Amino acid sequence: MSDAAERNWRSATDETPLVRGVLILTAVAGMALLVAAPLLIVFVEALAKGWFAALKSLGNPDALSAIRLTLTIAALSVPLNAAFGIAAAWFITRFDFRGKAFLITLIDLPFSVSPVVAGLCIVLMFGANSALGGWLVAQGFPIVFALPGIVLATMFVTFPFVARELIPVMIEQGCQEEEAALTLGASGWRVFTTVTLPKIRWALLYGVLLCNARAMGEFGAVAVVSGKIRGQTATMPITIEMLYNEYLSVAAFSLAGLLTALALVTLLVKTVLELRHADEIAATHRH
Repeated sequence: MSDAAERNWRSATDETPLVRGVLILTAVAGMALLVAAPLLIVFVEALAKGWFAALKSLGNPDALSAIRLTLTIAALSVPLNAAFGIAAAWFITRFDFRGKAFLITLIDLPFSVSPVVAGLCIVLMFGANSALGGWLVAQGFPIVFALPGIVLATMFVTFPFVARELIPVMIEQGCQEEEAALTLGASGWRVFTTVTLPKIRWALLYGVLLCNARAMGEFGAVAVVSGKIRGQTATMPITIEMLYNEYLSVAAFSLAGLLTALALVTLLVKTVLELRHADEIAATHRH
């Protein structure tokens, strides 16, 4: 590279201290306004009448029911989506077939479709007025306005997270080691558990954490399929809205603070995993 070209390249990429300062200040101000300030307001409003009032509101039967339901939905939908995400990523990255691009587009569909529309589709498919839904209700297994419908809605909106984390990683790693293991006589399950899974574990954990965070905070699709039955099908986000509309601010913000705390714990775990992954990569490079 000539001196003139190097000077032009530097001038295009190096910014003056003033420009850097403005960019940093803009980023910090945006984060403070859009992230830090709302989080601070949630906890300030939750503790407006003291810790005792906040804890007492969380002990309300409706709040406890919402917490149990939200954790149950996450416990059911996240492992299922992890299994489906692994299967989808394996199928897409290890096989060549017609329509692969279309399948990848379908995986991204929940990102582009409104959650309310997804919830409405589930109601139309499994509601009591549909043929399948009516038959299930007659058999004593209702989908809509019950736990199965909420789990289905949550799985739909959170499905892409695991697959989208795994696909680029599995494409980059290739399949040479897996083919070598198969050549040496290893079974398919053994290849997956001893070769594939250790290589994708970090991406899998990231996808699971993101999926879990979205599952606990989902509102739109769940609001449509749950019927918002207090104490039965009302999740934490729905209960927060109901309490706020009833002017029970402390109760609403206390539950919102708990939901926020769960999200922050998820973020903390993700950060720890990223640091461990970085340390593992650094150790590998040193050796």
